[in-house]
Amino acid sequence: MTKEFFEELRQSAEEMVAIRKGEMAPAHITRISMPEVKRIRTKAGVKQDEFARLLGVSPSLVQAWEQQKRLPNGAALKLLKMLELNPQIIQTLKTI
Repeated sequence: MTKEFFEELRQSAEEMVAIRKGEMAPAHITRISMPEVKRIRTKAGVKQDEFARLLGVSPSLVQAWEQQKRLPNGAALKLLKMLELNPQIIQTLKTI
């Protein structure tokens, strides 16, 4: 790792801590609304086990999302939003 890259990482970490403490405002915030996971799954016509397999997560995680005990994040959240907007994507997931 170069010294320059390490310095950028250190500075980013310091900014993250300052934002978390409320000492600094974030430059940009991206918010994605919580998808209705059960509605997406039932519209796709699959059971929890199959839906979990297609998304590459555990069935218990899908259940927790549906009960809103846990919130999807990262790639899972984006994939759920894609399925919400375009349910036919489930067919593509079945082929891979």
